[in-house]
Amino acid sequence: IDEIEALSSIYGEDWCVVDEDEKIYCIKINDCLDQPKWTLCLQVILPPGYPASEPPIYQLNAPWLRGQDYMELANSLEEIYVQNLGESILYLWVEKIREVLIEKAQSSDPEPDIKKTSEEVDEDHGDDFFLDYQPIQEDPIKIVNYITSESQEVDEELPSIHHGNPITDRRSTFQAHLAPVVTPRQVKRVLEKLYENKKIASATHNIYAYRIYCEDKQTFLQDCEDDGETAAGGRLLHLMQILNVHNVLVVVSRWYGGILLGPDRFKHINNCARNILVE
Repeated sequence: IDEIEALSSIYGEDWCVVDEDEKIYCIKINDCLDQPKWTLCLQVILPPGYPASEPPIYQLNAPWLRGQDYMELANSLEEIYVQNLGESILYLWVEKIREVLIEKAQSSDPEPDIKKTSEEVDEDHGDDFFLDYQPIQEDPIKIVNYITSESQEVDEELPSIHHGNPITDRRSTFQAHLAPVVTPRQVKRVLEKLYENKKIASATHNIYAYRIYCEDKQTFLQDCEDDGETAAGGRLLHLMQILNVHNVLVVVSRWYGGILLGPDRFKHINNCARNILVE
C-alpha cells in the first residue's frame, strides 16, 4: 500500500488505477522531453505474494515496441527483479524504462509514428448521448483501412452491435459498443457501421480493441487503437486479456465536455468496457 501511494504521488496523472481490488495498475512513461517522442505504457498486476515471494505480472505496450527491443527491455526488468528479490521494484522498473526511452530520444533511432494525440480540447457536444441507433448515411470518416486478403474481401455478415449504458462525469460522456467478430474484415465492417452514426462519428475519441482466436494456429489475432487518447487502446486490450475474452470487438466512444478529467477518464473507459463485456 505504501508503494502504491508513493508511486501515485510521484507519477501523478501518468499513474492509473485500472482495478483497485485486483491490484491492476498502469503507468505511462516517456522520454522526459518537453514534447515526448518515445512513450510506453507499463501495465502491472500485483499478485498476493508481491513483493515477498511473487514478481509483478506485467505487459509493455507501445506501437514501436517489437521483437528484439521488447526482449531486451523485458530481460532488463526481470534482471532488476532477480537483483532485488523480496523488495518493491516498480519504481526501479519505471525508471529503467525511462532510461531506455531517453537513450532512444538521444540516439539516431528514427522517431516512432505519432498519430493524433490526446488532450481533451474539443467542444461540448451536449449531454444527451444515449444512442437510439438510427444510422445516418454520411461520407465515411475515420474508417480504419485494414490490409485484408482477397478471400477476406468477400462480403461477410455484419455482426450484431450492442450499446452499453453511458457514463457521464463533468460533462464528458463515455459509451461502449460491442460486437462478436471472427475476422479482421468483420472488425472493419462493424467500425464502418458505427461511424455511419452521426453521434459516434462526432465523438472526440473512438477507442477500440479486439481479440480473435485463430483455432488453426492456436494464437490470438489482436489489435487496438487509441484514436488520440494516448495509451487508452492498450489499456482496453489489456483489460480484455485479463478477462480472457476473445472473438469480440469493443469500442468506447468519449465525448469531451470541456473539463479535464485526468486519470479518471481511463477508469471510465475501462468501466464502460467491463460493463458491456459482463452484460
